[in-house]
Amino acid sequence: MHGNVGPVLLTEPYRELFAASATCAAGLIGLLFVAISVGPRESTALQPAVIQQVRAASALLAFSNALAVSLCALVPGSGGAGYASISAGIVGILFTAASVRSIVSSPDVSAEQAWRQAGLIVLLLGAFGAELACGIGLSTNNTAVFGPTFLSFTLIWLLLVGIARAWELVGNRDTGVFASLVVLTGHEHGRAKPASSGDHGAETTGDSASE
Repeated sequence: MHGNVGPVLLTEPYRELFAASATCAAGLIGLLFVAISVGPRESTALQPAVIQQVRAASALLAFSNALAVSLCALVPGSGGAGYASISAGIVGILFTAASVRSIVSSPDVSAEQAWRQAGLIVLLLGAFGAELACGIGLSTNNTAVFGPTFLSFTLIWLLLVGIARAWELVGNRDTGVFASLVVLTGHEHGRAKPASSGDHGAETTGDSASE
């Protein structure tokens, strides 16, 4: 019983994994800054500025989150992974809530564009919620479910989510599952086609009038 008090000290295999996670996160943060610098900053018909800002911030937060937790876990004999996970999870959940408020309250975002961000919001809430639960488990030594293994997978998931958001910034496209299905089924092309045919009709009418 007296061995179950206090934060969990990570074994060497977990420390090696967190070292790799910190290295990946640091490198991805540098690449993200490059992606932001070369990406478009103005609003477009496809993506308003507020959505671009949320995507950039969510990618940076995902990478920074994984970096901070991984580095704290590497501090010798501190058991800092639990407390760092709690802090990072709370910050992430608050950021996600603020992102939802920004998207919903922005007049430039249509209802369809707002719903397209639902997948990102669910992914972020799931990752940050799992991170918070792992932090509580590690700091109280209740690691039956939310232990270092689950935290390791959570950090990997955060890195993957951040990569997906950064890729969207580079291409200025929505690469989510629902948006991709719309493109593959041809509905997006079908919506654009009448507009082009209308423009062609207008050009024909204009030519006829000039004649």
